[in-house]
Amino acid sequence: MQKFILVTAAALGALSVMIGAFGAHALQATLEAQGRVDTFETAVKYQFYHTLALLAIGLLMFRIQDKMLDYAALSMMGGILIFSGSLYILCLSGLRWLGAVTPIGGLLFIVGWVLLAIAVAKSSL
Repeated sequence: MQKFILVTAAALGALSVMIGAFGAHALQATLEAQGRVDTFETAVKYQFYHTLALLAIGLLMFRIQDKMLDYAALSMMGGILIFSGSLYILCLSGLRWLGAVTPIGGLLFIVGWVLLAIAVAKSSL
C-alpha cells in the first residue's frame, strides 16, 4: 500500500501542476467568462495541499505501521477526487448542482486528517 500511496502522490502532484497551468493558460478566458477563476484555483490548491499530505502519509509509513494511515490516504484520495474533481467539472460544465457534492470531498479531507492524527498519536514516535 505504501508504494501505491507514494506513486499516487507523485502522479497527483504532476497532475496538479498540469491542471493549474492548463487553467491559467488554455482555460483562462473560459474561466473568466464564467466567473470561475477563483473556484478553479481553489480546486487546484486543495488538490496540491492534499497531494502533499498524501506524500507525507506515504513517508510516515516508513516509521509507523498502522492501517489508520492506509485509511487516511484513501480518504485524502477520495477527497481530491470528489472535492477538486467536482469543482473542475463545475467550472467547465456550469453544472451548479455539483456544488452540493463538493462538501463530501471536504468531509473526506477532514476524515483523512483526523485518521492521520490518530495514527500518529497511537504511534511510539
